[in-house]
Formats: sequence, structure tokens, C-alpha cells
Amino acid sequence: MVTDSVDPREFRQALGHFCTGVTVVTASSDTGEPVGFACQSFAALSLEPPLVLFCPGKNSRTWPIMEQAGHFCVNVLTEAQRDVSTVFGKGGADKFACVDWAVAPSGAPVLANVLTWIDCSVETVHDAGDHYVVVGRVRTLGPHHAERPLLFYRGAYTGIEPQPVWERPTAELNDFLTWPLDDDWV
Repeated sequence: MVTDSVDPREFRQALGHFCTGVTVVTASSDTGEPVGFACQSFAALSLEPPLVLFCPGKNSRTWPIMEQAGHFCVNVLTEAQRDVSTVFGKGGADKFACVDWAVAPSGAPVLANVLTWIDCSVETVHDAGDHYVVVGRVRTLGPHHAERPLLFYRGAYTGIEPQPVWERPTAELNDFLTWPLDDDWV
């Protein structure tokens, strides 16, 4: 059935069937105070130039601080970091009191033991309904580790099988994908 309006609950339920990785996006304020929030709406955007995007809600208290700072760091969480996601998914308390962290070249916090991190400058911000689409230019990449990622699916944390079977896409599918076959993205 096609209609001009979509029930928000049904929309959320439908999108819940799309598995996402879990990240924590961080920055430091003008006074040096670390800020951050858990974020599922993160994606690679471009190889040339290297761009990523994430989508903070318009009601976010953290996003205006990040926007003013002009930089952010995306911390890709491991399967063992559910508690980190939970802490950064809530408002209020000092989120950084619960985690070890270091400073990225931009000054944004890099959380300890993440799969990898991506340090960015804010390239552009687009208005998009009840969110913003923030495009970041990648400035520095952190090392990557072999742990499994933290995933979110149908309203719950999940993970990949302990011994995943990695199947390369066909040559025809490669034309559709953002990244080339010889990369570990797919």
C-alpha cells in the first residue's frame, strides 16, 4: 500500500531490520571538555576525497558543541563495548569518567580499545528532517584491530558469528558498491 504518510513506529520498525555498526562520535569543546554520543547513523561517503557522514538529532545537546569545535572523531566499537555504547547513549553524567581515552590529532577523544577511529573536520552540514547530515573530511585514521564489531539489529545489540564466512561480491556487484573489491570494506 502506498500512502503519502508513513507511521513513525512502522518506519522505525522497518529500519530496525537494517543492521548497523555502533560508533561513538566525540569532540572537544572550546574549553577542552570532551563530549560524545553513541551513533548508529554513520557511513562512508567518498574515497576521493575521503569523506564520512553521521546524522545527529536536532535535539542533541552535544552536536552544537561539535559543530562549533569544527572537528569530530568516530570511534568504532567492538562487540565487548556494549557498556560504552550504553553510557554514551544516555544524557547527563560525565560519560568520559567511565572510559579510558587519548586525544586524536584534532583534539577529539579517541576511546580505548575501539576497532578503529576516524578523525575528521566538519566539511558541511545539511538540514534533514529531525536530524542533520554532517559530512566530515577524514584527516587521520587510527589503527584497526581484529576484534568483532558491535552491531545493532531489531532494537538490540548483536554480533557476527565467531567464524564468519567472508564472500567476495561478484564483479557485477562491485560496480554497485562504494568500495572496490580489493578493499576490506566489503
